[in-house]
Amino acid sequence: MEWVRGLVVRAAAGRDRGGFFTVLGAEGNFALICDGKRRSLSRPKRKNRKHLFPTAAVLDEASLQTDREIRKALSALGAGRSNEGGF
Repeated sequence: MEWVRGLVVRAAAGRDRGGFFTVLGAEGNFALICDGKRRSLSRPKRKNRKHLFPTAAVLDEASLQTDREIRKALSALGAGRSNEGGF
């Protein structure tokens, strides 16, 4: 799968495991991801691609302009819910 801007991914490792994010950019084995809440556009997370599971969804460029639009787009996909808080 091509790692393009707007691709929706699920984190497989780390403290953000289970959360859904969108890819802002990809270089080498790393991707910059953001969810608009914990990781905003102003401070995206640099994460190894092997710790991310890509989905079939890709957000359009209009949805990547603000944190609010990213949160809204991820929640519309049903991806805004994460598996946090469970033991």
